[in-house]
Amino acid sequence: MTAKFQIELVDEQTALKIDFERMKRVVTKIFTDAGYARVTLEIAVVESAPMHEMNVQFLGHDYPTDVLAFPLEDDAARGRFVGNIVVCSDVAIDLARDYNWSAEDELLLYVTHGALHLVGYDDHAPEDAPIMHAKEREYLAYVGVDASHSREGE
Repeated sequence: MTAKFQIELVDEQTALKIDFERMKRVVTKIFTDAGYARVTLEIAVVESAPMHEMNVQFLGHDYPTDVLAFPLEDDAARGRFVGNIVVCSDVAIDLARDYNWSAEDELLLYVTHGALHLVGYDDHAPEDAPIMHAKEREYLAYVGVDASHSREGE
C-alpha cells in the first residue's frame, strides 16, 4: 500500500507563528514508525478559551490544557488512521518560559505528545511516563529540537 498522509492545520490563534511543515514531519514520522500508511489528521491550534471548553466537555477538567488528541478511526491492521490533535498556543506561551525554550518548540512538543498518544503511547502510569518522554525527545530531535531539558518526572 502506498503511504498517503493528509495532514491539515487549523490555526485559530494569532499569538504564535506556526511551523506547520515541522509539525507535519514529526507527525508523519510517528505514524509511519507505528505502521500506518494512510493517515488523515487535523491539527488545530487554539487559544485558552476554546481549549478550556473542550477540556471540560471531553475530560471534565475545568481549565485549559496543553493538548487533546481524538482518534476518530483507528484500523491498525490496515494501516489507516483518522483523528484530531488540538493544541493550545496560550498554554505553550506560558509554559515555555518555565522550560527556557521557545513557545513554538513547546507547541511542537504538544503535537508530538498528542500523536504519540494516538499511536498507543501513554504517560499516565509512572512506569509508562519515562518511555513516552524518551519518545518525545527522540521525535523532537528528528525535527531539530533539543528537548534534553524536558519534563523528567512529569
